[in-house]
Amino acid sequence: MPGALEGIRIVDLTNIILGPYGTMLLADQGADVIKVEAPEGDAVRHIGKPGKTPGMGPTYLYVNRNKRSLCLDLKNKEARAALLKVIATADAFVHALRPQAIEALGLGYEEIRKVRPDIVYVGAYGYSANGPYGKLPAYDDAIQARFGIADLMGRAAGDDVPRYPPTIIADKTVGLTFAFSTLSALMHRQRTGEGQFVEVPMFETMSAWLMVEHLWERTFSDEGDVGYTRLLARTRKPYRTLDGWMAILPYNDKHWRNFFELVGRSEVLQDPRYSTINARSMHIGEMYAMVEALAPSKTTAEWVKLLDTAQIPNAPVSKPADLFEDPHLVWRQLFRKYPHPSEGEIMMVEPPMTMSRTPPSIRSLAPLQGQDSRAVLAEAGVAAADIEALKTAGALIEP
Repeated sequence: MPGALEGIRIVDLTNIILGPYGTMLLADQGADVIKVEAPEGDAVRHIGKPGKTPGMGPTYLYVNRNKRSLCLDLKNKEARAALLKVIATADAFVHALRPQAIEALGLGYEEIRKVRPDIVYVGAYGYSANGPYGKLPAYDDAIQARFGIADLMGRAAGDDVPRYPPTIIADKTVGLTFAFSTLSALMHRQRTGEGQFVEVPMFETMSAWLMVEHLWERTFSDEGDVGYTRLLARTRKPYRTLDGWMAILPYNDKHWRNFFELVGRSEVLQDPRYSTINARSMHIGEMYAMVEALAPSKTTAEWVKLLDTAQIPNAPVSKPADLFEDPHLVWRQLFRKYPHPSEGEIMMVEPPMTMSRTPPSIRSLAPLQGQDSRAVLAEAGVAAADIEALKTAGALIEP
């Protein structure tokens, strides 16, 4: 079956994770994503242990599936002219360069509109281009430090030492927003015929993301506390059981009532500090401390059986490697092996959503650098002689 975005072409001038992850999501849905690389290639090609071929690292293989690779030296004016011909055939042009850098390449919004007036033009920046931080470089760790998550991690750990979560949370979250924003602009164009300029800044996106729950009392007062008390409770953590670790999460009135009945402590909820959801939210650290004290009384399996029967949310703590054997994910076939033309058999993670009429799919695996350069340029109407001239000049790269 065709994907939901079949027929949509996206010229993708992004690298590392944020942009490629976002365009991978669109490519999984059927979009024709043309990945434009400089002669040195996307840096993420060289991160991690490669497979059989240099420049085919594991993260690159993940976030660049379902794409075609066009490799041009855009400092060459003929290469830039060739790229503009490709963009003229596209529905969207997306990039993750700083505003000054994209303008210096002659690929700003106004220039692109000259060749495709209805283009959806999406820039993923560290910070809004016209703001005080607009010229600053931005990477995931720097954004994590600035938007507050590193501070919250230290406060929740109890030592007030800022730390990063062990995942590139900003890149991937903004990548999702990047994909969503591109789709929204494409929907507008479908209705009206109008293209537009879209700016997706990391700092603002992650600040808005964080404040969903942490805006807290500032919702009502400039002097109010910032920070959701439940998430900052130092006793909110996986609990040690008799033989392991697990999450035990009574949340609503029914959960807490059932939990204390299970452990023979029904009287706890008679205490005014714990009798209502609002009262518990003010004393949630104490509630979790009770759970922590009780957890070692049973094995993980015993807790799971009891808590599942009482319909109280819970889960054993898994390591990332355990996911490959998780019975639910095995049933879902989330991890599958595919034969890559150059790397041999590789593991891929399937798109997690299901769609009855337009299912997302992995149609092709990540390309070698410049693998599709000639084909993409030819499709855009670049003459064979001009393609050869670009190759001779070193402005077009092929495997």
